[in-house]
Amino acid sequence: MRWFNKLLVTLALLTVIGFSLGGVLVAFAYPQLPSLDVLTDYRPKVPLRVYTSDGALIGEFGEERRQVVKINQVPDVMKQAILAAEDDRFYQHSGVDVFGFARAAAANLVSGGKKQGASTITMQVARNFFLSSEKTVTRKLYEVLLALKIEKNLTKDQILELYINQIYLGQRSYGFASAAQIYYGKSLGQLTPAEAAMLAGLPKAPSAYNPVVNPKRAKIRQQYVLRRMHDLNYLTDAQFEAALNEPLNVKRHANEFAVHADYVAEMARQMTNDLFPQDIYTRGLTVITTLKKADQEAAYKSMRNAVLAYDKRHGFRGAEGFVDLSKLKNEDDDVDDLLSNYPDSDLLKPAVILALDPQKIRLAVRGGDPMILTGDQIKIAQSMMTDKAPANKRLRPGAVVRVIKDDKGVWQLSQLPEVQAGFVAMSPTDGAVLALVGGFDYTLNKYNHITQAWRQPGSSFKPFIYSAALEKGFTPASIVEDSPITIGSAETGSSAWTPKNYDGKYEGPMRLRTALAKSKNMVSIRILQASGVKYAQEYVARFGFDAEKHPPYLTMALGAGSVTPWQMARAYTVFANGGYLVNPYIVQEIRDEKGAVLAQAQPVIAGDTAPRVIEARNAFVMDSMLRDVTIYGTAAKASAQLKRTDLAGKTGTTNEHVDAWFCGYQLTIAGCAWMGFDQPRNLGNGETGGQAALPIWIGTMETALQGVPQGTQPAPEGVVSVDVASTRRGGTAKEFFFKDNVPASIEPEPADSGAKPVD
Repeated sequence: MRWFNKLLVTLALLTVIGFSLGGVLVAFAYPQLPSLDVLTDYRPKVPLRVYTSDGALIGEFGEERRQVVKINQVPDVMKQAILAAEDDRFYQHSGVDVFGFARAAAANLVSGGKKQGASTITMQVARNFFLSSEKTVTRKLYEVLLALKIEKNLTKDQILELYINQIYLGQRSYGFASAAQIYYGKSLGQLTPAEAAMLAGLPKAPSAYNPVVNPKRAKIRQQYVLRRMHDLNYLTDAQFEAALNEPLNVKRHANEFAVHADYVAEMARQMTNDLFPQDIYTRGLTVITTLKKADQEAAYKSMRNAVLAYDKRHGFRGAEGFVDLSKLKNEDDDVDDLLSNYPDSDLLKPAVILALDPQKIRLAVRGGDPMILTGDQIKIAQSMMTDKAPANKRLRPGAVVRVIKDDKGVWQLSQLPEVQAGFVAMSPTDGAVLALVGGFDYTLNKYNHITQAWRQPGSSFKPFIYSAALEKGFTPASIVEDSPITIGSAETGSSAWTPKNYDGKYEGPMRLRTALAKSKNMVSIRILQASGVKYAQEYVARFGFDAEKHPPYLTMALGAGSVTPWQMARAYTVFANGGYLVNPYIVQEIRDEKGAVLAQAQPVIAGDTAPRVIEARNAFVMDSMLRDVTIYGTAAKASAQLKRTDLAGKTGTTNEHVDAWFCGYQLTIAGCAWMGFDQPRNLGNGETGGQAALPIWIGTMETALQGVPQGTQPAPEGVVSVDVASTRRGGTAKEFFFKDNVPASIEPEPADSGAKPVD
């Protein structure tokens, strides 16, 4: 018994000594704690952010993706999810939760090891701002002392606000507002209870519970948080059940935003870096672009749809690659690891084939359950499911393919396109870029085809040749021969040239108006020949083209020079705005972290500060001719589909079908669409500007012109209209002439051959 009493005395003595030493340590350590200035004057690293003109986020650049919010901007469901997951007694304890320590200790004792922590939200704030992640007694003591000091100097809401903005949540996201955007493309106020619970589950282990990387583990953690929210009466029974059954629909790409404008975001980043190279990724700069959210999304979707439609027309190329199915325990196993080298392309998802026969394919997509595709869903792949298919492309178990949902939500077999496309639209008034899509998928190909790709414009260049011809005395009613021609080497700059019309057909004499609408090559060559190639070379420079990229040869008539889609869209604005050259721009203003304007665009305005480059009457007459192209010419389906008569533009198809174009406008917006391969090659027979590129333009304008009333340019001074015979179209029609160039007699246009306009 004596030994037991001695043990008690010893333990008591050790306890006293322990408390004494602890008290001494606390007395020594507390005054040495760091200042809380970093908390009271919170200045987090905030990335460079890029927005549309109407406030939609399109890009973030910085090591830490963060969006700082005030506590009153955080919805209750998000706060409740955080408290349920991390610290449900946050508003009751003083920084250290004694009950939490006791509960954790009991749980760990029962489990036989350290399974449950007891860090409060305040302690996590202390650790995140001031301490390392090392697990030592000394570090833990400092964490406790700092938590007490924080609680003494800050309110509970201030502490929670710091936590909500500072905590790391995976995918380079810091803070819950940023995570909501990255994982769901939503603001905090738009989150459902299920989404809030998923985010609230991340601080414990952002990598392990990342729903992009580990969707199954993320789901388990989310359900735990939901149960805690239910137990704490934050969710009703009905809300709890609905949240448990809600699919875990997260975005797969960390750089996805509500608007698909990666190419513009990068252009804005480069411009900002040039102007303000110091700390642009941490100081919270804001860039406001000229983009309109609706127009940008319409352009993106139209371009994607056109490319996928083209790709479907040209057949299935087989497996994208192969993976080792032996790494799966069973067909229901998670295929995420197998597909890690195959990123999503928006709605175009990678999938691995698990089994197949001639009638069906069983496959699995990343983060989803296996599915079976049959019938029309796999029709495109039939040729690649036989032994005759190349071994490196034949579909078999382990083959990686792509799937996409159609308009009815049904999965269809698909593939990553090889062809590229781009679209840009801008305001004819001041050059503000309203939409820009530089390629099919920025994550797969960062080359900006709108600003960087120098391509032959084909027949989309003809309007500038016609405009030059008007200045040389031609009129829309001028009769020019559409018949074969051979050009000697002296005029081509190389060998003799015998050009052809696109369809190889010739209709004889016709008016310029008809020739442009039908895109007659022979007429374009003849009017360039009559105008003079040197004159035309100098003339097209008025529209912003580089003269040296358009050698003074007759091949210029067919668009044999080099342009970018950016240049083409700008050039067409000249016809749309009455003859002025505006400067395209994408950045409206740049603001600092406090909202002060650091830089602002100073655009030139058509009719005001922009230079006049062609006469108003030339622009007007060309506009009337280009509208005929969209009414009865090579782009007739533009007016037919959009049900408007105020559209103008021109298709373009280069030699050997290498490039397809449509450039056109309505008075309020000018746009240019292009399609082709990065390494120039034939797009395929029938792949004209009207077939391949025009649908991109139409799809964009369908949105951009909603609510825009029809309107055409008023006839300027110096233009007169005259009734002329129109045998081709029947009866008489109004024709426009320069007042000083009305012919004494107007020759009737010959009868229409019935040939359809093609280009």
